[in-house]
Amino acid sequence: MNDRRNLIQFLSDESSSHDDDEFIFTVAQIMREQYINDHKGKHAGSMIGHQVVDRNREAGHWRLYNDYFSEEPTYGPIYFMRRFRMRRSLFLRIMHVVEAHDDYFVQKRNAAGKLGLSCLQKITAAFRMLAYGVAADVIDDYVRIGESTSIESLKRMVKSICEVFGDEYLRIPNENDIIRLLAAGEERGFPGMLGSIDCMHWRWKNCPTAWQGMYCGHVREPTIILEAVASHDLWIWHAFFGLPGSHNDINVLQRSPLFAKLAEGQAPKVNYTVNGHNYTMGYYLADGIYPSWATFVKTIQMPQGNKNKYFAKAQEAVRKDIERAFGVLQARFAIVRGPARFWDPYTLGEIMRACVIMHNMIIEDERDDDLDFNFDGVGDPVIVSHEHTPDLDEFIDNYRKIKDKTMHTQLQDDLVEHLWQRHGNQY
Repeated sequence: MNDRRNLIQFLSDESSSHDDDEFIFTVAQIMREQYINDHKGKHAGSMIGHQVVDRNREAGHWRLYNDYFSEEPTYGPIYFMRRFRMRRSLFLRIMHVVEAHDDYFVQKRNAAGKLGLSCLQKITAAFRMLAYGVAADVIDDYVRIGESTSIESLKRMVKSICEVFGDEYLRIPNENDIIRLLAAGEERGFPGMLGSIDCMHWRWKNCPTAWQGMYCGHVREPTIILEAVASHDLWIWHAFFGLPGSHNDINVLQRSPLFAKLAEGQAPKVNYTVNGHNYTMGYYLADGIYPSWATFVKTIQMPQGNKNKYFAKAQEAVRKDIERAFGVLQARFAIVRGPARFWDPYTLGEIMRACVIMHNMIIEDERDDDLDFNFDGVGDPVIVSHEHTPDLDEFIDNYRKIKDKTMHTQLQDDLVEHLWQRHGNQY
């Protein structure tokens, strides 16, 4: 700053004592280049070299409103569903809640009294980035919003969605949820099933060079892993995201909180009977890489005999629930299908969790209300005391039950007999 003032003073003295316009222009150019280099990459208002774009924000707002949100929109519900991935009523619900939660989305006037961007423009820009996986400046010419504002809107929106809706739409199954899951599993031939488990990799394009060795796995490029559990309706009940792509499914499982509450005695106990044997822990369908725990039911590699073949076919078919859930999640929000462009894993984590939350919100919004399951014989909801803290011996005993390989084998054999007795005549 002092150097600039001295240069200005020198310029003033030279201009008063000499009429050397070329010299003055040369010094001015040097000052301009120095100022631009000093402020490169920083947000600033009136900045030398900054191109001011008159975006006509109000016209952008009204064009967006008339296209999708007026009483007689240019693009009807089908186009809205295609471009926003949800019904308009659900979109407006999310927008109003986010606006009430974060003052950043409230439309304001600047010091000159000019209206800024509306909440509709900021939320739409963020949704388009999530839905299409495009760069931040792609919709500038339509929504009339700058690149830096689009990025800021996306970060704040996903954070608000996680804070407001996370407790409801990323909850672990409660007692009533478990009853519905068990009823659905019984109807499909797998009593005691709570869902299917698997992992998904999200490619990280802008992974820092120093971290790439840690985040590169079998796909030979940096990825971040999402572990999830999904049910028959594609609702994602568990989402554990953030571990580097160098891990495999077993490593992720060892760090996952999926069975923590069960080991601590704080999860509802599941009571069901298969082939005359009673069980007190629910299970998840998994592929062959997962360990032989009592909480997993895997397929049979190279099955021999009609019973084992039918069981392997049924298990692999029902386990596709999690694969379908990943496919629908990536189809709805292309940002998690393409390469992640943000630099920090915290922002990527909030984006992934927000996409899972909105995925579940869409499922709830589009669910057939007439769908009902027969709960007879499933049992009553179990009221769990969350104030109970197990001692060390109890915790170790619960942990051993989860990893009991003998129980895993017995449960698999019982399910083989159960499915054959129930559907063997169709094979």
